[in-house]
Amino acid sequence: MKIGIGIPTAIPGKDAFLIPEWARQAEAASFSSIGVTDRVVYPSCESITVLAAMAGATTRIGLLSHVIIAPLRSPAMLAKQAASLDAISGGRLTLGMSVGQREDDYTATSTSYHDRGRRFDEQLALMKRLWEGQPFSQEIGIVGPLPVQSGGPEIIIGALSPAGIKRVGRWASGYIGGVVGPDRTNQCYQMAIQSWQEAGRPGKPRLLACAYFGLGSDAKERAQAAVKKYYAYRGPLADVIASMVATTKEELHTVIQRYAEIGTDELILVACIPEVDQVAQLADALGSERTA
Repeated sequence: MKIGIGIPTAIPGKDAFLIPEWARQAEAASFSSIGVTDRVVYPSCESITVLAAMAGATTRIGLLSHVIIAPLRSPAMLAKQAASLDAISGGRLTLGMSVGQREDDYTATSTSYHDRGRRFDEQLALMKRLWEGQPFSQEIGIVGPLPVQSGGPEIIIGALSPAGIKRVGRWASGYIGGVVGPDRTNQCYQMAIQSWQEAGRPGKPRLLACAYFGLGSDAKERAQAAVKKYYAYRGPLADVIASMVATTKEELHTVIQRYAEIGTDELILVACIPEVDQVAQLADALGSERTA
């Protein structure tokens, strides 16, 4: 199982210039990928911008969105941004996408919330066509550039509902689970595999997951506070998610073992503390496990 690292969702504005350093250190420590999540109504940097900054600071490490809320964006513009990022990075982009759950993000971007699933399907179809070099329509031409990866960046679907997970078989290379713990993630894996098989595709989907961590002398308090703030909109569930944050070496090894046991191909450990030394602390805690 590969181990990647996710940067904190909301690095304070004064420290946003350190984002490339997160990527440089993650690459030097041999993590498989560096990732970023997506949100509009929050004091966080925009996800595509962050990925571009990290692409420019590195040469080998994978770049991952876990996940972009695709229906918030114009499908043609997102296709162009993703293809550009894939080209700039030399084909290192994995584009995790989802419809998201927060209605306020849709309100803030003047986009419709209740039909987001239908629009996401239409968006995926158009993006695939554009990445193959086909014109936007009979009246409108090609939206380039062509991505480095044939057929477009690797697509990973993030979802918890059966309807959302069914998109894996039709559109994606794999599935990425949210921070809901290995048991719930495994249930979603089984639905993703079923979707893959029903679509008649050979092999199996790539299976990814995310889990939170924070390290240091006061890590538990700081990490749990950050998670509770981020998930405050989900009420009591915020406390449940916060309780799953790994804040010791022993807890990290337990998390890794449990995700490995359910067949995870790549686990993204997402930092909850916005300080770059979290990369080195995680690498030290994991030792050779991060390159297994």
